[in-house]
Amino acid sequence: MGLARRLYRGEIDVDFVGKWRLWYSLSGFLLLVSLGGLLINGLNLGVEFKGGTVFSFKAASQVTVEQVRESVREEGVHQVIVQSAGTGWRVTTESLSESRLTQVQSEIAKDFDTPVGQVSVQSIGPSWGGEVSTQAWIGLGVFMLAIILYLSMAFEPKMALAAIVALVHDLVITAGIYAWSGFEVTPATLLGFLTILGYSLYDAVVVFDMIKEVTAKLGHTSKMTYSMAANNALNHTLIRSLNTSLVAILPVAAILFIGTTLLGAGTLKDLSLALFVGMIVGTYSSLCVATPLLVTLKEREPKYQAIARRLASTGGGKKGSKSAAVAKG
Repeated sequence: MGLARRLYRGEIDVDFVGKWRLWYSLSGFLLLVSLGGLLINGLNLGVEFKGGTVFSFKAASQVTVEQVRESVREEGVHQVIVQSAGTGWRVTTESLSESRLTQVQSEIAKDFDTPVGQVSVQSIGPSWGGEVSTQAWIGLGVFMLAIILYLSMAFEPKMALAAIVALVHDLVITAGIYAWSGFEVTPATLLGFLTILGYSLYDAVVVFDMIKEVTAKLGHTSKMTYSMAANNALNHTLIRSLNTSLVAILPVAAILFIGTTLLGAGTLKDLSLALFVGMIVGTYSSLCVATPLLVTLKEREPKYQAIARRLASTGGGKKGSKSAAVAKG
């Protein structure tokens, strides 16, 4: 509790920039694990993308996932994904012919004491899924281009590059978690991915705006380097970032852990997992990836190299208090 109180009072100065090797190593490990999941397992694409048949019904009595799965497999169906939603069931299979579709529908009705007319059937072709995927990639490309243009005009190209790297970092890790967990990727999941991009961008813009304000005061007689100024700016926005993340994550966690488990709202899982993971990773990347990367790029500029050499030669450039650094520039 003492640490949390000091943190929220702004009495703790975290050296985010100085620990860049730690953050890069951690991010590199997470990216390798995520890419491994994508290469080994791949994404479990929903029926909306690869096509198939969906049976929806309500059982008259209490049944289990295994009972539903075996009932469908008895008709020779190989790819069977069973999901429960309250008292109802959703069974996804590969594309079936009309005759086999009718057989499975009749078997479900017989095994679970449900009228055949109440076992709804929906057949989806893979072409529709291809259209959804294409639109999603187009939307992602337009979003990324808009980010680059906005950050380049509002801040500078190096900030735009750092933000884009952080966004790609968030997407890959979130997708990797989907690959390892086997959660189904649906159009709702894509909406979640686009949402976390916006959230991660907002967090990065808040940090970059403060960095821009603080580093604008740096000159040839400055008493701190660019990395010190950026770290001070980052600490000034730390509480805001943590509060924003906490407020956003709590309702999403409620949807993910309460809505999908206790209430059986399985369809919310596709969206809530992407949001939950993306918000956590996005907060981490804005603090520990985007800013250290920006500092790495900016410290190569002659102006800031000269400041660093001068302070190093005079024994200056040591980390001071946040308030003093911001005030003196």
